Amino acid sequence: MRGHLACAMLAAMTSAAMTTAATAQVSDDAVRIGVLTDLSSWGRDNSGPGSVEAAKMAVEEFGPTVLGKPIEIISADHQMKTDVGVQIVRGWFDNGKVDAVVDIPNSGIAIAVHNMVRERNKIALLSGPGASSLTDELCSPNTVHFTYDTYALSKVTASAVIKEGGKSWYFITADYAFGQQLEKDATRFVNEMGGKVLGGVKHPTNTADFSSFALQAQSSKADVVAFANAGQDTDNAIKQSGEFGLVQGGQKLVGLLMFDTDVHAIGLKSAQGTYMTTASYWAMDEATRAWSKKFFERTKVMPTMIQTGVYGSVLHYLKAIKAAGTDDSAKVMAKMRELPIEDTFVHGGKLREDGRVIRDMYLAKVKTPAQSKEPWDYLEIVKTVKGEDAFRPVSESKCPLLKK
Repeated sequence: MRGHLACAMLAAMTSAAMTTAATAQVSDDAVRIGVLTDLSSWGRDNSGPGSVEAAKMAVEEFGPTVLGKPIEIISADHQMKTDVGVQIVRGWFDNGKVDAVVDIPNSGIAIAVHNMVRERNKIALLSGPGASSLTDELCSPNTVHFTYDTYALSKVTASAVIKEGGKSWYFITADYAFGQQLEKDATRFVNEMGGKVLGGVKHPTNTADFSSFALQAQSSKADVVAFANAGQDTDNAIKQSGEFGLVQGGQKLVGLLMFDTDVHAIGLKSAQGTYMTTASYWAMDEATRAWSKKFFERTKVMPTMIQTGVYGSVLHYLKAIKAAGTDDSAKVMAKMRELPIEDTFVHGGKLREDGRVIRDMYLAKVKTPAQSKEPWDYLEIVKTVKGEDAFRPVSESKCPLLKK
């Protein structure tokens, strides 16, 4: 009897030891995810509080724990300032025991954090920034560029608009890293497809008055006026261009980075007919509608692709921790590359060695007021573009992590 009791006790102790060993693989007894976003500036509506809620929804879907340890979401406002963003992340790593940083709208801030993450052996799950250099010459084994980039936005949109006769282009561009990269990438595809860039103008971020820029675009007589900016800058630029009659004069408007929230702010009357490329749309199917309805109940807006990307990247990260049996950055990144990406908005996605997530993109056209049948019914999905066709191919990449 004593022998049986001793064996049972030994088995229980062994089981407990195995459980302890497994759960001990989570550093600091918790998985902490920091959402670094814009809570107060011109990108607030497209990311901001909605990104924080999206991260929380990913945790709720996954479960409150991973490997037996709690999952914590914290957030902070980088105010669209690189020094502020870097200071926040440094504090998170030095004192807050944060394992991964999420979102980061603004490419300049994202590049700085992307470099810090590599040095500290943490993980960056980028949904907000667009600079394609993040997975090209600046690539890192610690970064996941989950949602979109300037290469895909430019290629999908420019190809479609040129095929519809938009041969000559004029750019209204935000004068910072993202805007410059977006114009550069779009110019390449315009030229490759036989189009021509007639000129452009650069503006500071958070500009209220676009009247002079709109007049210059109008006087250029270009077939297409392309906006290489984001957030409230895009809203103001398109709205004011509409007021100056650019569309009525025969020019096409192209938002190289636009969101549902931009269309909502501009209004269908001014935004109708504008082309844009997106990584997700709330009304794609019943599953996306159901998720978006829950999101709307919490935020009072439908989700942008940045916010669905935050949700998807956090969910994939947690799945990888579970599969790896640890939150060690290298092992988790390896699992993130190994596992297919599956969530409400992404099916059969794949994380490439350069950090680029290969996923389908969608060319969309803003509906007319008459075409819209319900609140937030703003977009007509014109074309689905496979990820392999939308994003930079391996053969063109400057990233040393890729095997060519």
